[in-house]
Amino acid sequence: MKTYNYLKDGILEAYLLGITTEKEKEEVEQLLARDTDILAELNELETDMENYFLRNAVPPPPSIREAVSLRISETEIKKWEEAPHKKARGESAEPRSNEQSYVHVEVDDTHIRVHKYWRPAFIAVFILSKVFLILGLYYYFKASSQAEEIMRLKNATQQTAPAPQPGGLKP
Repeated sequence: MKTYNYLKDGILEAYLLGITTEKEKEEVEQLLARDTDILAELNELETDMENYFLRNAVPPPPSIREAVSLRISETEIKKWEEAPHKKARGESAEPRSNEQSYVHVEVDDTHIRVHKYWRPAFIAVFILSKVFLILGLYYYFKASSQAEEIMRLKNATQQTAPAPQPGGLKP
């Protein structure tokens, strides 16, 4: 019954992907040592997962592939150049297992890449900024032309209206 649970609950798949807890990992390893059917099922799952991942693999862009290849070849050249010096000092040419080696990748791409859902947001912000710019300029020029019109009307009314008489109006 417990074997059926391992098959049904996906614990073997989680074990293959490396996302099980330590306790589950130990249980699976003990079960694999005891039960050859589970071992055969695990091997079949591993083959199926590998085939699935190979079918759905996405190749990297050519520029990344070239950069990684160049970096790998440079690091291997450096490793081989350093090997005689290490052997002369009595050190091993192999990198130590506790040291992690990373391949530093720089991409020479001039385009900014964003998530596909951000693209419409950026386009909307750009269009709205242009609309507000046009509206701002329209209302600025409209307000200045209205101020000029008010000044012109004030001057016209002052010229047509008679000047007030000193002493006020007398009947």
